[in-house]
Amino acid sequence: MKFAKAHGLGNDFILVPEAEAPAEGSAWAVRLCDRHRGIGGDGVVLHAATSDGMSFRLINADGLPGEISGNGLRCLAALAVRNGWAKPRHVVTTVVGPKAVEVAPLGGGRYRIVTDLGPPALGSRDVPVALEPSAARVVDHPLEAAGRRVRVTATSMGNPHCAVFLDKVADDALLRSLGPALEHHAFFPKRTNVEFVTVLGPGEIRVRFWERGVGYTMASGTGSASAAVASIVTGRASRKLRAVCDGGTLEIEWPEGGSVRQTAEAEVLYEGDWLAG
Repeated sequence: MKFAKAHGLGNDFILVPEAEAPAEGSAWAVRLCDRHRGIGGDGVVLHAATSDGMSFRLINADGLPGEISGNGLRCLAALAVRNGWAKPRHVVTTVVGPKAVEVAPLGGGRYRIVTDLGPPALGSRDVPVALEPSAARVVDHPLEAAGRRVRVTATSMGNPHCAVFLDKVADDALLRSLGPALEHHAFFPKRTNVEFVTVLGPGEIRVRFWERGVGYTMASGTGSASAAVASIVTGRASRKLRAVCDGGTLEIEWPEGGSVRQTAEAEVLYEGDWLAG
């Protein structure tokens, strides 16, 4: 089986042609993502060429499907342009809709990519969250988790997210206690990705991530976008900002009534053959 390894700001993925993947890929994906007995990664991206670009299907490191990954999408776009499967401007088709990308080479395996992630979903039923009656927005909603009371702002970029705003950057202990408690909280029927957000100024936020089905990650594309949206709708930041992650920085813009556009790098590291079956 042919594969490629790539990362977006340290959020790493194994990219495999859809035609070469097993029909039931859960245990197989877990094995590939194992950092000691496999290739190692935060997820597996299955792909195929389409008439206007590439198709994208995500399996998270826990073997369960994910709707979309902003960093995984950029990794695939970089690989597709590198190998001549798609033009620098093309469309990546995901289960939550088409996402347009613009890919520019930076040298070696590095690429700078602009992604149109589409408009965010803010309604409680769209995220979704278990809130009755439903609400047009879920902003600073109080929850009990990991023995503490927190306030979450819930959003969706095609996958569920919640942002927790902190005065100081979250440390590892908080990340690893509150992250899984919120991911599996009953308030989120499809579980959730968790962003720990510290607003540094109107144009910059510092974000750390606990990703659904993965755990701690160095960066998150949709997570950064959702953290930006949450910062904007709560009046904490401007509509154009930088999201600083452990693994690097993403530039994000959300014009009023428009789509979220995100610019960041991806790097194709290597290609190889998986021999273990």
